[in-house]
Amino acid sequence: MTVPDSREDLRTDDQVPATPDSTDGDDPKDVVLRLTDVVKTFPGVRALDGVQLEVRAGEVHCLLGQNGAGKSTLIKTLAGVHHADGGEITWFGRPFAPATPQAAMRAGIATIYQELDLVDDLSVAENAFLGHEDTRFGFTRRRSTAQKTREILSRLGHPEIPPRTAVRDLPAAGKQIVSMARALSHDARLIVMDEPSAVLAHDEVENLFRIIQGLTAHGIAVIYISHRLEEIREIGDRVTVLKDGRTTAANLPARTTPTRDLVSRMTGRSIEYVFPPRRPAEAREPLLVVEGLSRKGEFADASLTVAPGEIVGIAGLVGSGRSELLETIFGARRADSGTVTLDGQRITGVGRAVRKGMGMAPEERKSQALLLDEPIFKNMTLASFTGFAKGGFTDVAGERKAAAKTADLLELRPRDVERPVRTLSGGNQQKVVVGRWLLDDTKLLLLDEPTRGVDVGARAELYQVIQDLAKRGVGVLLVSSEVPEVLGLADRVLVMREGRIVREAPAPEIDEATVLDLVMSGSLTTESILEGEPA
Repeated sequence: MTVPDSREDLRTDDQVPATPDSTDGDDPKDVVLRLTDVVKTFPGVRALDGVQLEVRAGEVHCLLGQNGAGKSTLIKTLAGVHHADGGEITWFGRPFAPATPQAAMRAGIATIYQELDLVDDLSVAENAFLGHEDTRFGFTRRRSTAQKTREILSRLGHPEIPPRTAVRDLPAAGKQIVSMARALSHDARLIVMDEPSAVLAHDEVENLFRIIQGLTAHGIAVIYISHRLEEIREIGDRVTVLKDGRTTAANLPARTTPTRDLVSRMTGRSIEYVFPPRRPAEAREPLLVVEGLSRKGEFADASLTVAPGEIVGIAGLVGSGRSELLETIFGARRADSGTVTLDGQRITGVGRAVRKGMGMAPEERKSQALLLDEPIFKNMTLASFTGFAKGGFTDVAGERKAAAKTADLLELRPRDVERPVRTLSGGNQQKVVVGRWLLDDTKLLLLDEPTRGVDVGARAELYQVIQDLAKRGVGVLLVSSEVPEVLGLADRVLVMREGRIVREAPAPEIDEATVLDLVMSGSLTTESILEGEPA
């Protein structure tokens, strides 16, 4: 693999740094990437707080951490999406600060995100060379591009993928191969893979590992991000662990570090988890009953109950089927089998769910739950709008009064219900979504990642809002990637892994290490964590 000599040092512009055969200074010869005390801050959040990372040529370096640990921010900083506010990044021994994703790619760093950024309507070859097309006189050389793509696919062990087929016609594993082909078309020296096995079957994961081993045999470095400890044991060389934006362990041996040590580095408590006192459990008849609910390829045979005033939490990784389950319960997705009943009434769609007293705050509140340019009061009265319609006219004053009362109840800041929702913080936007269902006399509230994008101070306020809802007799079913949040809020916990509920327990009877063990490895046992066995 050749590297042009003309690559320039990259700091503030869109130029690309050199990648020489040896490094300057005291860096070991095989270190391709080094991060020293890297900081990245967003409004109200210090996403990276002095991160350390060292990646060597030809190794698989695993990046481990819970959701919110800073992994995504870190890889986006390497990819040129974000720009570090402090610290130093060196690429082959030279300062590195890519101004754009294209600059990072030209430097030799390719990122394969969990949500693949391919263009479905373009062919495999067109995707592989997207942004640096092989052209002549302004026209794409299709035959040459197809041939180059064919060579790269053969190198990846997949010569059977036709370069001219549309990407939309490929299965998930095939699309991932195309993403890798794109990386190699840029002469990548480091490939970052974010949860690459999340959508793959077992045999496809084995094939992925064979491809990774082929890449590293040619000196290409791989940063591999996964929650699955068994994968890290199998494919990884070294492990770096992040927690709350900090490096809590660096360069641990992937195959021999005890599971207990890895889990302990990822867990612990921080100021952001301040929960109201737990309420005494009460035996009540179920409000929500879900029996044998299934959707092909997403989740299977899910059964659960939620009683009035009870908070039930679902813990699971992205891709475990947890959000899809919530949306199917709400009627936004059609189940292949199984039933959902609320207060004895069968739920068959969103309209019926809302009429019977079910509400939902989705994970993507900005795109799925809010009219960002409309005022707060209009957003709050969306679900109960018909109650303010009289004789063909809308009682706008009534809307404002009801929304203002709910804003006071939720301690919304600022209280001005005329303000566009867009101007609110993430925590206050979430309060508006929750307030919508309070106005509609909701019996059961579904919450998907209720504190995602919410700053530290607003988290505690939202936790209190959720507890207050339960005290009023509202049943709550919530999904969260953050295990401490599920354990701290819920009365009862369900653990999902690969589309199935694998454990149910009262929250006081299950701990964080056990939940992480269940969602991340399946085959590992709690005993192995307690005894320190490396699995």
